[in-house]
Formats: sequence, C-alpha cells, structure tokens
Amino acid sequence: MDARDLIFYQIYPRSFCDSNGDGEGDVQGIVSKIGYLRELGVNAVWISPCFQSPNIDNGYDISDYRAIDEKAGDLDSFCKMIEIFHENGIKVILDFVANHTSDKHFWFEQARSSKGNPYRDYYIWRETPPNDWQSAFGGSAWQFDEATGEYYLHSYAVEQPDLNWENPKVREEMKAVVDFWVSKGVDGFRCDVLDQISKDFQGQNGNGPRLHEFIRELFGREETKNLFTVGECWSTDGDNVKLFCGKDRGELTTVFAFRHLCLENGRFVTEKPKLEEVCRRLASWQTHCQKLGVLNTVFFGNHDQPRAVSRFGNDTVYRFESATALGAIVLLSRGVPFLYQGEELGVSNPRYTDISSFNDVESLNYYNENAGIVPEAELLAQINAGGRDNARRPMPWDEKAQKAWLEDYTNRKEINAQKDMQAEKSVYRTYQKLIALRKAEPSLRKGEFVCREVTERGFVFSRKDAETEITLVCNFETPSPFDKEKYDGEYLFGNYATVSSVLQPYQFLVFKKRL
Repeated sequence: MDARDLIFYQIYPRSFCDSNGDGEGDVQGIVSKIGYLRELGVNAVWISPCFQSPNIDNGYDISDYRAIDEKAGDLDSFCKMIEIFHENGIKVILDFVANHTSDKHFWFEQARSSKGNPYRDYYIWRETPPNDWQSAFGGSAWQFDEATGEYYLHSYAVEQPDLNWENPKVREEMKAVVDFWVSKGVDGFRCDVLDQISKDFQGQNGNGPRLHEFIRELFGREETKNLFTVGECWSTDGDNVKLFCGKDRGELTTVFAFRHLCLENGRFVTEKPKLEEVCRRLASWQTHCQKLGVLNTVFFGNHDQPRAVSRFGNDTVYRFESATALGAIVLLSRGVPFLYQGEELGVSNPRYTDISSFNDVESLNYYNENAGIVPEAELLAQINAGGRDNARRPMPWDEKAQKAWLEDYTNRKEINAQKDMQAEKSVYRTYQKLIALRKAEPSLRKGEFVCREVTERGFVFSRKDAETEITLVCNFETPSPFDKEKYDGEYLFGNYATVSSVLQPYQFLVFKKRL
C-alpha cells in the first residue's frame, strides 16, 4: 500500500480496553475493538509499547523487547491480534524504543555489575559528567552508580539508561529486535526519540554526527526497506527533513515534526496557543515538505500531549464543533494522518484537585520540584492543562466508572463512545464521513496542498489533482461572514445542519469541484 493511503489510529494499550477487569488494558481488549476501528474507517494502527516493563515510564522503559507484558497478554495472543488486524484490512506498526532501555533490562543489570562486563559498553558511562545535560523529566541526565563508581547517561527517567549506539553490538541487537517483530508480521515501526541515538557531547543531546548512518544501517537493509517507518524527531525542521525521509536516503518513510503544536513555552502552561498560529505553522510545514518532495505526518494529539479539543478548541460550549473541525483539518490535509484514541469521540482533558490523581513521572517530578514555590492551585492547573496523563486516562467506552491503573476519566458520563455514537451530533460519525471522503478522493491522499487563507478567523485550504479540487473552509470560534459564491464547487457536508451567510463557531464546510 502507498503510504499516502494510510490513515493511522494510535492505541495506548494500557488504557485502551480492559477485557478481564484487572485495571490494565490488554491484547484481548484491543481485539474486541477491531470492529469499532474498522467501522471508523482507519486502515492502520500504531500500538504503543506493551512489552515487558516495570512501567516507570508507562512501557517506554522496556526490560525485554521480545516479550509482551504479562498484564497485557503473551506473545502468542499478540501475534494472533496482528493476524486479526490484517484480516480486517488494517496494518500494524509497533513502537520501537531505540534510545534507552529499562534499568531492569538484562543488558543494564550486567553492565552495572562491573566495569569489565561484556555488556558495559552497551550504555554510556563516564567517570565524571562531561556536560550539564538535563533529563527531559527534570534533574541531571547523569546518574552516579555506586556499584562501579561511574555515571551513566539517562535522557529521561533515572530508570531509563541511554543505549550506546556507537557500539556495533548495540546496533546488531537493535536490528535483531526489528527483524524479530517483522518475522511476527508487523508492517513497520514508530521510532521513539530516534534523533537522540547519536550524541553530540559538545552540544545538545541528540542529532549527533552519526545519526543518519545509524538509521540507514537499521532501516536501509533489504529486509526492512519496505516497512512503514516514522521517526519521532524533535530536531526536524527546515530542509533537514529531507535527510530523514528523502526518497533516496534509505532511512525513514516520514517523521513527526512538532513545531505546529506550539510547545516552545514548555509543557506545563495554562495559556492555550492561538489556533491561527497552529494552522499557519501546519500549513507552512505541509507546503515546505511538498516542495521538498517528502512525505509529512499531520496530527494534533498523541500519548504525550494533552487532548487536542482542550488545547486547541473549546471543550465546553463548542466541544462537538471544535473536535470535528480539528478532525477535518487533520484528515483533509497533506501527509499521513494520525488520530489518537478518543479523538474520534471528542475526549477532553479531565480535571483533578490532588496530585495523587496523577501517575506520569514527568508530571510528578515537575510537581515535586515546584511544590512550595508555585501556589498549589496554580501548579495543579498547569499539570491538568499539559500533563501527559491527559491522554492516558482509560478510554471511555461507556458511562460505567472504571477502576484502572490510572484514575478514571472525570468526564466519562458526558463523553463516551456509546453515548456519542447514538447522539445527533456525533463526533465519531463525523470522523467516519471525513475518513470515507479521504479514501474516496485521490486528491485528498495524493494531490497538491494549497493554502488559501489563514487568519484570526479561520483556515481555508484545497487539495487538488488533475481532475478534482477539494476545499476545506474552517472557521474558528468567532462567527464570520461567508460568501458561498467564492466556492463554485459542490457542497459535500460540514458539522452544522445549515450553511448561511455567517459561519458559526468552529463550523467547517467541504466543497468539491471537478476540474
């Protein structure tokens, strides 16, 4: 399948669906919802880690790359799940956590046992820290280990030591992990913080001098060159995107770039970015990638981000309207669309009044560092607004309260799949329409992206090929005058029942013109 035909849905297994009532999502729970995903219309899923893990960072601290966490299932059931996805016409990519392991991984347990251990050089050790790098989760990235009297590098939690990709044995180990899962039938990989596997110790942690060499060694091989691969590459900007996914590079299919999410002020901020700026950046990136001839991704949410409808829209008065408007922007844009579980229901950020309601290591570290400095109410407001737990609360399939590993979603009674799918204003059914349209119209998958207008009032763009032009008119929150005569094509549908001379808050309209 052409990568441009893919429409992804990200599954966070621990929170997606719990089939046995133990409070943990599992493989059988995922299988039970494949019909739901097929009806939605997606044809690919990204499954976040459910490998063996102590879950310090919710599965991104892997202690065995080839084993499924016992609370999620086992290898046989996981492989059977892949088969069932394929039977339903849905491709499967897995998270590939390349930069670090758990400190409970056999490699690290051996590495820290003595300086002469054969696994010592699988990780990065120094007698003294060579720089002042900080962990993404707070504090120094260098941790003193008493057993051998040296420091090891951990770009994230202390329990997530960084692998040493300069060691060819590490590269062989990671190639073997990729090949193992390819042999089990997976169609590709989402590569976690991939641009950090090569270090520049004199500069920033990542985007080092051998980065592209390492990626080519991993994915440029005969047995991997046809996989779908997407790299989480925070350093991607400007023309360097072509280094990662240029057609002649032998590296990645595409990358996640994040500038359009407006994260420069940090995660824990309560002020929402202006939707005009978000869309301006998104349009600019699509136009830039189109000019370079590379494939981009388009998304507003994932497991690390607050809920899109809360951060970019209006999750109270206009929740349906803003959730569907954001969905239209993603699903009609150029590039590979990625939806995060619950976006198709308009799931919003919950709110909690005590730090005990949170689990994420980044949020807990931030709270501990700022408690007593920032007023408690303000600190909790910041974590409620930007914390990663927002995306990780149990998926609300119905209104029944759920006991789970993470405190339940506070808005479950108002927002759940059962209720939305029966509602007159259904986010799910609107997403179905948008996905069906994308599948039916080649211009939406492979056509040119043309940004027609981005203002404080709204976003207008077209997708066109030799035969058809599809135009999305998307209003923001302020009602705006609208001249339908500007759009001489057929009106297909939108998220309001009527079209008038005034666009309503978050109203979107889709037009089709034959050329």
